[in-house]
Amino acid sequence: MIMRPGQQLLLPASPVFIWSSLVVALLLNMVQNMGLWGRAAWVPDLVAVVLVFWTVHQPLRVGVGTAFVFGLCMDVHQAAWLGQHALAYTVLSYLAIAIHRRLLWFSVPSQAMQVLPLFVIAHAIEWVLRLLGGGIFPGWWMLLTPVVEAALWPVVSVALLLPQRRAPDPDDNRPL
Repeated sequence: MIMRPGQQLLLPASPVFIWSSLVVALLLNMVQNMGLWGRAAWVPDLVAVVLVFWTVHQPLRVGVGTAFVFGLCMDVHQAAWLGQHALAYTVLSYLAIAIHRRLLWFSVPSQAMQVLPLFVIAHAIEWVLRLLGGGIFPGWWMLLTPVVEAALWPVVSVALLLPQRRAPDPDDNRPL
């Protein structure tokens, strides 16, 4: 693959780090839902952000099946319709795989704007399924959720790429 000028060569991502970051995002989502804000409509879905990140950067390791399993975990935790988050995460992962080659050519702030429609689609699926199931309308604050998730994209990108940016054998004569 041809790299952009000035782009740093990254180390391979550790599978243990990938899966542990997904589990940590799931646990943070669970704590966040039980915490101060509860299930506020504007609270970002951290699992969705981390899932899209790894689907874009490691599509052979994290894909639609992973998205489905983590969606079922979120459905069970939130006592939602079984499959509501699973369907939304699956569609989100599929769309991320569809754009992952093009997305990596953009800068990180531009990537945030590119993934915003993906988050909008995923949340629209959740909201429609929730309303079809007889749930109440969560309010207009729900429109802020995809924007907050897109704003978190640069933070998540920097944080999750840090282990790959370190030199495997640091040396003054060979900076990687």
